[in-house]
Amino acid sequence: MLGEYRITGRGAAEISASVERAVASGELEPGQALPPMRELAQRLGVNPNTVAAAYRTLRERGVIETAGRRGSRVRSKPATTGREFIRVEVPQGVRDVSAGNPDPALLPVLGPVFAAAAAQGDREPVLYGHAPVEPELARLARAELDADGVPDGPVAVTSGSLDAMERVLATHLRPGDAVAVEDPGWGSLLDLVPALGLRTVAVGVDDEGPLPDDVRRVLAAGARALVVTDRAQNPTGAAVSATRARALRSVLRAHPETLLIEDDHGHRIVDLPLHPLAGTTHHWAFVRSAAKAYGPDLRLAVLTGDVLTLDRVRGRQRLGPGWVSRVTQRAVARLWADGSVDAHAVAAAYGRRRDVLLGALAERGIAAHGRSGMNVWIPVPDETGAVARLLHAGWAVAPGARFRVSAPPGIRITVSALTDQDTGPLADAVAAAVGTGAGSHRNYV
Repeated sequence: MLGEYRITGRGAAEISASVERAVASGELEPGQALPPMRELAQRLGVNPNTVAAAYRTLRERGVIETAGRRGSRVRSKPATTGREFIRVEVPQGVRDVSAGNPDPALLPVLGPVFAAAAAQGDREPVLYGHAPVEPELARLARAELDADGVPDGPVAVTSGSLDAMERVLATHLRPGDAVAVEDPGWGSLLDLVPALGLRTVAVGVDDEGPLPDDVRRVLAAGARALVVTDRAQNPTGAAVSATRARALRSVLRAHPETLLIEDDHGHRIVDLPLHPLAGTTHHWAFVRSAAKAYGPDLRLAVLTGDVLTLDRVRGRQRLGPGWVSRVTQRAVARLWADGSVDAHAVAAAYGRRRDVLLGALAERGIAAHGRSGMNVWIPVPDETGAVARLLHAGWAVAPGARFRVSAPPGIRITVSALTDQDTGPLADAVAAAVGTGAGSHRNYV
């Protein structure tokens, strides 16, 4: 039995979204059985194949599991594979524009700075009991945070953005608490929240960031935390504007107990100004990763926040890895201090590639999104079909299912490796795969 909850919808996307909403809200509990496909089809007045497609989507996203004659039921724990593994295999000869990686040509050379950092480590070895944060890195990071209007707070260093978010969420929340996340949004975060025993609550996004009315609704309904991407939102490229930031601060001021987490992974690859929300609530955290500007393998992010949150994060970190390698911290500090990345040039390069692709798609009747960063998001009527047709045409794109909770279907294209010669053929392939008139929504919900 499903209790009082009734699955609704006429299409596969509507049915799967109805189930996901119920799982996120707790109306459908872990282990709870879903109706047999034919029974649900009869109840909804749809073809059984429609329900089968909805259940297939739910299985792919790790929401439900199917056990032969025992039927389908809500997963008792998150899928072990996760959304990051919802991807297409890229055959030889197919161009991969799905991975979300930065352009290697725009990344700095790491050898010399690591050699210098290692030599410093030989002279000044870091031992147990030493400070976990390199003083020069903390100084440089704090100066840039101050310049961007991020409130004063202690500085910690974590092994990337997701590591920081996991530690912050774990310091304040308990299993069953609801976390408001952007939809569409970062697939790894959408995996992390349920992996921590927390509930995901979707917040719609447009080109200027999270929708204030959605944020107001979920916070009023009891969501304990909100995660916002300030710039270069993955997958849509959204960036929080000054107007949107004011509206979101107004909503947050009415819910001061909300745990606010901001992700600024677009630092130094985006030429749009930062409009931080930090400090609006009692407990907040602001994360800056080195991955996109300096290289994913550095596995380093700078974290600041209110004193209680940072104390808890650092205390828990001491009981795990202890600290992020000070050699790596010294190398990143040198990269920052030496200006190894020309932020304006990098932002301009990604911006031009996005704009050229967006313009080419618009000429073909495809309205896509990509206000900042290195990705373009294209709402499509048939996600699976679009991905398959583009693969057949020689282009591997990221399926939107990696990034969605209940938002409509879409595909993500990473522009990092695109040249001017690529843009026309890629836009032609997208137009042929999805049809003109697709992607016309201003919001992604």
